[in-house]
Amino acid sequence: MCLAICGEIKNLDLPFAVVNIKGVETCVNVQLIEEPLMGDYVLIHAGFAIEKIDKDYFDYLDNIFEEMLKEDDEL
Repeated sequence: MCLAICGEIKNLDLPFAVVNIKGVETCVNVQLIEEPLMGDYVLIHAGFAIEKIDKDYFDYLDNIFEEMLKEDDEL
């Protein structure tokens, strides 16, 4: 199973970007997406931004991850 996580581009230094993922900033490669911009929301897999997403979808996915983390803490 593969998993992509969502994040927001905070800084660009092509071909890389600093992306905020759940409050943690990490460097990802953005060569696979067209015209990356600061503030864009992206799906990230294996260190690569693989797709731009809109804010509504970002919020939806972020809520899913929050629920997963809560359930993990409860175990």
